[in-house]
Amino acid sequence: MWVSSIKSLFCRRYVKKVNLSRFYHVSALGRLKPSFSNPIPQDSVVAHSQFLEFDRVGVVEALNGLRKDPNLAFSLFNLLKTGGRFSHDVYSYAAIAEILCVWGLDRKLDSVLLEIIRKEGDDADFGILEFLQVLEERLESRCSHVLVRVSGALVKAYASVGMFDEAFKLLFLAAKRGFTPHIRSCNFLMNQLVKHKKVDLAMEIYCRLKTVALSPNDYTYTIAIKALCVNGNLKEAENVFWEMEESGVTPSDFAYTTYIEGLCTHGQSDKGLRVLQECIAKKAPMDASVYAFLIRGFCNEKKLKEAERVFADMETQGFPPDHHAYSALIQGFCKAGYLTDALHLHSEMTSKGIKTNCVIFSLILQGLSERGKNADAAAEFKKFEGMGIFLDETCYNIVLNALCHLGKVKEAAAMLIEMKSKQIVPDLINYTTLVQGYCLKGKLIDAWNLFEEMEKIGHNPDITSYNVLIGGFSRLGYARDALSLLNYMEALGVKPNIVTDNMIIEGLCIAGKEEDAEEFLDNLEEKCSENYSAMISGLCQAGNTKKAFKIFVRLSKQGVLVTKGSFFKLLHNLFVGDDHKKALQLLKQMLLLDPMPPKIMYRKVIGMLCEAKKMDSAMWVFKAMVKTGLTPDSKIYTMMIDNYCKLNCLKEAFALLHDMKNRAIKPNAIIYTCLIDGSSRQYRVESYTERVGMGRKENKTDPVTILAEMKDAGVQPDVICYTVLMEHYCKVSNIEDAIGLFKEMVDGGLKPDVETYGSLLSGHCEVGDINKASVLCKEMLDKGIRPNDRINSLLGFHRKLKDMILDHVINSILRRGGIRNLKAMIMQHGIAF
Repeated sequence: MWVSSIKSLFCRRYVKKVNLSRFYHVSALGRLKPSFSNPIPQDSVVAHSQFLEFDRVGVVEALNGLRKDPNLAFSLFNLLKTGGRFSHDVYSYAAIAEILCVWGLDRKLDSVLLEIIRKEGDDADFGILEFLQVLEERLESRCSHVLVRVSGALVKAYASVGMFDEAFKLLFLAAKRGFTPHIRSCNFLMNQLVKHKKVDLAMEIYCRLKTVALSPNDYTYTIAIKALCVNGNLKEAENVFWEMEESGVTPSDFAYTTYIEGLCTHGQSDKGLRVLQECIAKKAPMDASVYAFLIRGFCNEKKLKEAERVFADMETQGFPPDHHAYSALIQGFCKAGYLTDALHLHSEMTSKGIKTNCVIFSLILQGLSERGKNADAAAEFKKFEGMGIFLDETCYNIVLNALCHLGKVKEAAAMLIEMKSKQIVPDLINYTTLVQGYCLKGKLIDAWNLFEEMEKIGHNPDITSYNVLIGGFSRLGYARDALSLLNYMEALGVKPNIVTDNMIIEGLCIAGKEEDAEEFLDNLEEKCSENYSAMISGLCQAGNTKKAFKIFVRLSKQGVLVTKGSFFKLLHNLFVGDDHKKALQLLKQMLLLDPMPPKIMYRKVIGMLCEAKKMDSAMWVFKAMVKTGLTPDSKIYTMMIDNYCKLNCLKEAFALLHDMKNRAIKPNAIIYTCLIDGSSRQYRVESYTERVGMGRKENKTDPVTILAEMKDAGVQPDVICYTVLMEHYCKVSNIEDAIGLFKEMVDGGLKPDVETYGSLLSGHCEVGDINKASVLCKEMLDKGIRPNDRINSLLGFHRKLKDMILDHVINSILRRGGIRNLKAMIMQHGIAF
């Protein structure tokens, strides 16, 4: 029926009578089939459209005639635009907008309004205001809701294309004209403004809502809370809840979650937790995601104990920890260096059927790599790979870097090939990492070949790639090649930076080509302190400390401050060479030039010396620090006591403990743990000397006595402390006391880790109690704790124990669902074959 009407309408009234023969082509419109899913196809209408001429009035009347069939009207509107048949004006746009709005076809209306906005930007014959005016005239007094809906849709359309100023003006202009958009349109605009960091404009809308008789709803208030939190205005965000209460609006779980997230983001996780507890007390709605925000917040504030408590509390409140909660806590453990805990937590997560991913893997691998545990990173990668989880370029790059630092460049190269075989395209970072590995190994030809391969496949080297290769050539003394590569790089439009210059200077010094390094430095048009720092660093690595010190003295007289990296390298070399006089001169000079607080500088120096096992020098700096009137802090005492204990210098360690108490500085759990560990080793040595009749040393300190002193001082032992003391009991065949400590630890709310289980398992095996070892190992696996190398070694040595554990694991796997990929699932438990 509608087909013939269109045919007659166009033939009689809406096509100009230019030539009678032209009407033969119009009949094609009559052959269209009405269908909502198949609007009028362009290729079936009017073969020679250039012969049809439409006027504005005719098009508007045609659209008006299709009011009851909005989909057909919309199809006709679009059809007329194609092939240049007709250029819609403000009147036809107003007509189609009214039809679509009345029928609630929001998506089609949005497309029309966006078209008008784009036309306005292209110098169209009319703008939005003229469009609204024509629409208002069309409607007269009827259908005022159409103007409200169109205005709201226009506000959203402007916001969706980032035209926020226009959206803001239109919102309040429409309200002034009496057709205020719905609050949902305001919410959309405010939310987009917050997403694009235009928080002030969003809050201006919020503050002006009441002036246009708009009542905010719960989502409006939540957006305002989010906006204020983004800007760190947490007190104002809290006041929004009072405004909600005054307006009779009940805050949603989203409002509370948004506020708590803001508190956690700005370092107020403690307050965030209090808000959560208040919500729980008054049974306010709450979302599980709030726990992940709190865990991440506490981890960022280095409050891991609080993060763990929140994690544990989730289950109590009826929210089993999800992927986000596990991910946040694993990341916190990795950043803090608690990698054993991170691996334990990851095993627990997967054992509960919560899917892991490459993002979590990369956090663990990065944590291992950053702490120099490159071998562990490579081993964990293999374990993850065996679990059948997709590993992305980031995971591969961490392991590539780890292998290169281990000198296993062949394995790294094989891994690059493996990536390609798995359809993972190595990126520029992957290639650059392997190039650096070849350079560190001295294989410059391989490095250059890989560099060329990288270029051929379309990975244009960036400044980092060039710096790595230039540094490699320089360190091996190929000055000309390094400079040739520098010229080649510049010819391709890649500009060298300070790092490039420093790579060449430091590399040439390391290679013993100091004259070439000095010549290059002299020829630089602009020199900076970092260039001289590179020279000092290179000379120190080459062992020419004397010359490096002369350069430092010359620079310091000129008031030039070298980088902290080169300073510590020079200081380290002076202490290693027992040149304490120059070391003190260097330290004093740096304290004069560097704004770093003196105590932090001393702490860094002592830490560096402790790491190098130069305890005499560390004590010399400690005493020099005290002479200046500075009081050593707990961190300095901890470093020194720890290293004295590792070197079996317990007399010096206990002297520092006594000194610490005299200064009213409370020893921490780490210090007591170090002393217990050191005393345990000495106890076993002295017990051996007694057994072989060599006499007994004086001042023997019992580890148990230290534990008692620790508790008397109000310092609670942690998992590590208990584990160290259990290890002591197990090694002196006192398994009963070790079991007693294990029970005391668990009863006190502490969770045993893989090291704790390893110590107790070792003790049971030592006394031949395989059955108790089996029970303990099963308990560990059921908690999702994966065996480490020590436990796997025990399983390998005690075949009966391993068979019992494998039976337990296999039965557990079968209960969870079949035997597919059984070996991989056993490996997931960490058990080595």
